[in-house]
This record gives sequence, C-alpha cells and structure tokens, in this order.
Amino acid sequence: MPDFLTCLFSAVVFLPAAGALVLCFVPGRNTAAIKWFSLAVTAAVFLLTVWMALPATSPGSGQFDFGAAAMQNVVLHRWIPAFRVDYLLGVDGISFPLILLTSFLSLLALVAGWKIAKHVKAYCILFLLLETGMLGVFFSLDFFLFYVFWEVMLLPMYFLIGIWGGPRREYAAIKFFLFTLAGSVMILVAILMLYFNSDVRCLSPEQKAACHLADDAAVESDQPVRTFNLLALAELGQSPDSPFARETLWCGQSISWWAFLLLFIGFIIKLPAVPVHTWLPDAHVEAPTPISMILAGVLLKMGGYGILRICYPICPDAAYSLAWLVCGLGVLSMVYGAFAAMAQKDFKRLVAYSSVSHMGYVLLGIGVWSAVAANAYSTKFWSWAMSGAMFQMIAHGLSSAGMFFLVGVVYDRVHHRNLDQYGGLFARMPLYSGLSVGIFFAALGLPGLCGFIGEFWVVLGSWSYSAALAVVAASVVILTAGYILWTIQRVYLGPEYKGPHPEALTPITRREVAVAAPLLAFAILLGVYPQALFNYTSPTIDQTVHRLSDWARQHDQEQSLETEIEKPTPVDSP
Repeated sequence: MPDFLTCLFSAVVFLPAAGALVLCFVPGRNTAAIKWFSLAVTAAVFLLTVWMALPATSPGSGQFDFGAAAMQNVVLHRWIPAFRVDYLLGVDGISFPLILLTSFLSLLALVAGWKIAKHVKAYCILFLLLETGMLGVFFSLDFFLFYVFWEVMLLPMYFLIGIWGGPRREYAAIKFFLFTLAGSVMILVAILMLYFNSDVRCLSPEQKAACHLADDAAVESDQPVRTFNLLALAELGQSPDSPFARETLWCGQSISWWAFLLLFIGFIIKLPAVPVHTWLPDAHVEAPTPISMILAGVLLKMGGYGILRICYPICPDAAYSLAWLVCGLGVLSMVYGAFAAMAQKDFKRLVAYSSVSHMGYVLLGIGVWSAVAANAYSTKFWSWAMSGAMFQMIAHGLSSAGMFFLVGVVYDRVHHRNLDQYGGLFARMPLYSGLSVGIFFAALGLPGLCGFIGEFWVVLGSWSYSAALAVVAASVVILTAGYILWTIQRVYLGPEYKGPHPEALTPITRREVAVAAPLLAFAILLGVYPQALFNYTSPTIDQTVHRLSDWARQHDQEQSLETEIEKPTPVDSP
C-alpha cells in the first residue's frame, strides 16, 4: 500500500499526465469541456503544491520544513532493480520553489491560452504532458529518472511550437528540437560516464543512509555497485578518494572534468547562455503566448537548476578549476543579451534577448567560487551569490512570463510586434499599460520589485571573486534600464499608435487581468519581502556552499602535500 508521501508526490507529478490520458477519450468537438477539465487539473496540481509549501506540522505530512537543509520528504521505491534505477523523489530549498513556480505558471499559461481554437484537444494533451515533464525534473533524485522527465518535455514543446506557432513555426520548432537534443545527448553521455565509474561501496553506512540508498546497497559485493542516485553521486564526487577523479585517455583530464563539461554544455543550452542561445529568440517569437510563458518562466530555469543540483555537487573539481569559464559565460550573456535586446524592433524578440541577459546573472551567481584559500575558505560571499542566483531564477520566471503574456495581449489584437508602429497605448488601454509598466519595471530591477533582489545579491557576492566582473554585472543594469525604458516610451507613451488595426486596441479583459495581476502581485511581494523566498532556499544553499568549501579546503591541502612530496631533496655540498 503506497504511503501518503508517495501518493502526494506522484499526484503532483502524474496528475497532468493522467488528465492528458482522460482527454484522449473525450470527443474533440467538446472544446469548452476540454479546456475546463485541463484547467481543473492544473488548478488541482497548484493547490497540492501550495499545501506542500505550508510549514510542516508533523513528519510525513508532505509539507515543507523551513529549518531543514537536507533533502526532505523523500520517496523511494525500486523501479528497475537490475540497473539500480529507483523511483526516487524529494524536495529541498533548491527544487521546491521551482516546483511551486512551475505549477503556478502552468495554471496561468492555460488561462492565457483560452482563446486557442485550433486542435484544442491535442493542445491540452500536449500541455499537460509538458507539465508532468517539468515537475518530474525538479522532483527526481535518480539521474535516470531525471533524464526520462527531461526528455519527456522535448516532444510536447516541439509540437506546441510547430503546430500552434507563428509563420516560421516549423523552423523554430526544429531548431529548438535539435539544440535541445544535442544537449540531451551530452547529458546522457555524462550520465553513463558517472554511472559506470560509481561504486557505493566507497560510502560509509551513514552516507548511504543520508543518500536514501536502497537496502541492498549495503550488501558486501566483490563487484562495483553502480548507482544513479544523485545524492550518492554527489557524495562520491566530493569524497577524498573519488572514483570520478581517475584520469581518462583524453588530454589527461579526469572523468569528473569531462562529465562536468558535458553536463555544463547540456544545461547552458537550456539556460541559455551565449554562444548556444540562438534557438531561444526564434522559439519565443514563433511560439504561442502561453508556450512562451512556460518556455521563459520554467524551461530556462532547468538549465540553472541542473548546474546547481548536478554539476557542482557531483563534479566539484571541474567546477573549481573552470569557475572562470562559468563566470565568463555568465557576464558575456548579460552584456550580449542586453545589447541585442536594445537593437531589436520586434517586441517579442526584445523580451527574448532580455531573458538571455537576465539568466546570465544566474550563471555568474552559481560560478563565483570565492571559497578559496585567499579568502580563508569563507562561504559568506558565495552563499550570497548563489542565493541571488536562486532568487533571480524565481524572479525572472515571474517577470519574463508576465512580459511575454503582455506582448501577446496586444499581438492578439493588432497582429504585429513592430515597436516602431506602437505608441500611446496608455490612452487606449490604461489598465493594461499600468500592469505592463509594473512588470517591465520588475524585469528592469527597480528596488521594491523582485528583479532587484537577485541581481543585487549576485553582484554583491561576486565582488570577492572578481571586482571587475562585479562592476560589469552592475553596469549591465544601466543597459537593462536603457532598453526597458525605451520600450515603455515607444509602446505605452510616445506618439499616437501608427500600426494596423487601431480599432482593435480595446481595454484588457477580465481573463487577461486574471493572468497579469497575480504575476505583478508576486513581483511586488518578493521585492518588498524577499525573505518569503529566502526562508525556503537559504538553508539548502548554505549547506551546499559549506560542503563545497570543505571540499576545496581538503583539495588544496592534498595538492600542497603532493607538491611537497614531489620537491627534490636538497643535497649537501661536500
């Protein structure tokens, strides 16, 4: 008989997929019933995650323990025993805020797509399957299960862009598919490298218990005991005699180094970071509005989540030595994305490039490994930067989804996105313009709104790693203000509207307010009271940084000892 936690977590993950299965037997002509049923499913998932977000009242309730840094509410069942693949789910301060964001944006995106009339049944089925894939990625603690959910997202998103997108939808969908598939192949190769070099016999009984390994992992064996358990792989990666530290045949680098590089490339494609970002503007421009909301609000965060959850804990030696690469790509993405956004005349493409810029802060915040000997292995600044990166993922999820929705509101009316033809929307659509300015200011990083907190903490935390990078990151705020304020001036202020269909610029509807207003409300809430999010994230982030700092101290001590041993013994002259 499944326990309560298994039922709760499985319901959150698989309820959308079950809803998609039910829709397969509903006649396609009943479009209203299909939409309302899909909305009910996404609403039920959101309410379940809200229940999980409440402070824990008793063990096993499935609610969140704010003081716990380790993985909590873990569900473990054997799935494929022959290969030690487990149905392993759990949440902590890194994954749960993203789970809550996913269920929230999925609900709003379904409402945002209410006017879709083409193949409604197929659209809702694919949308619900996509939600299951997204939620499964954040819940999974087994690498194999993680990869299954990661791939589950690919086909629904491909068809949602390719069928319901704009004029160049086939090109955008294929480009998205090929880039994402290339990243997935790299992740798969890294998974195999780590799996076939893992051996849980290296772990102590206490470590095995903390990693929630299945019982037979403790059985004595003459052969290596492989695992896909992400927690166990992290323990192995950070152990003094890590099996991933062995050198390979390629360039004398370790297994861990190559696995990190493959995983990192796969995740920054999804993030996306320069130079593997080119699929994003095309996908956003051609995707329908609700899918752009999901793409910007959730899918991009999976890249940052993968780096934070997998790359750094499992491959710390490579992360330590390649911190310059991670930070450099983050700053490059910030600057390039801001300049590219400033050059755009397509409203939606401008917002797409702004996502490249904003996600660069996430990459920089994760990468500034300042817990080194020169700083006495202090974790304070890196914790600030990582907390800022985590906050930035949630804040950008809200603001970017809001911006794409608001662009879609006027596009649905006038069927163009040429910024040079807009103007004077405040007079025609005052409520819509007010909501838009609020959400665009949140993306700008205005103090008092959600965008400011994450960027501030990333810049503050990166100072001890590199003052030059911190100055560049802070300066990007000026570029962001430039293209955001210029956009507000051209679209909502300025001269009278000059584009086609001026008669269609009617006031925003109640349904559209129901989507935009909650996004702005949470942007204000997190800007005024950021502790509402830090209460969830801080314990886990601090624990992650402290463990990596301890690993760095031990690593440097071993390197110093090896250097001393290799020094030639001086010979006394006769």
